[in-house]
Amino acid sequence: MDEIQDLVAKGQSFLEDGKFDEALDFFERALILNQDDPDLWNYKGIILRSMGRYEEAMESFNKSLKIDPRDKNAS
Repeated sequence: MDEIQDLVAKGQSFLEDGKFDEALDFFERALILNQDDPDLWNYKGIILRSMGRYEEAMESFNKSLKIDPRDKNAS
């Protein structure tokens, strides 16, 4: 498993447990390694939305859509 996949797996686990701060940390670390992955931006948006940080969530969703305008997962 490469480093990004490992970060995503850990981030997803924290997200499922409702530990948003921890999940956000892992997805932000993954984004440092690859800012061109719309799924990473989408996950970040989901986490930020769950934390009530709606403006930041929209920015993340918009980045996801800018990378892949057909991204059906962008919330």
